[in-house]
Amino acid sequence: MKKDAALSPQVATRIHESFAAQAMMATLGARLVDVGPGRVRIEAPILPGSRQQHGFAHAGLSFAIGDSAAGYAALSVMPEGYEVLTTEMKIHLLAPAKGELLVAEGRVLRPGRRLVIVEADIHALEDGRETHVARLIGTMIPLAP
Repeated sequence: MKKDAALSPQVATRIHESFAAQAMMATLGARLVDVGPGRVRIEAPILPGSRQQHGFAHAGLSFAIGDSAAGYAALSVMPEGYEVLTTEMKIHLLAPAKGELLVAEGRVLRPGRRLVIVEADIHALEDGRETHVARLIGTMIPLAP
């Protein structure tokens, strides 16, 4: 995956349509804001319903948008007609997710025919400051048509 490579319009459309069909992302208020070859960016507001008892974003919000960002990054490098599923995902919580918005940036570390290794970094935005709050690393499995 070259950094300057462009994603085909067909693949970008497929990813945007798939994201739009995810009820969970809609429930969380998440938006797909950038898609490229082997990389995806998703943003989600830290809504009252996504906070834990101390007022921080719940780790489940970080996990959900990180998993989706990593999964769509994997999908961006799959052949036409393929899908991907998460087979395992580990999250490292680095700091409390305080602020107004979470940003997940998913990347493909190693594409493969049988396994795709992915990662995602989650940042919280608060008053113009960005804090790295979580890192996910995992494995996606390609599903043939």
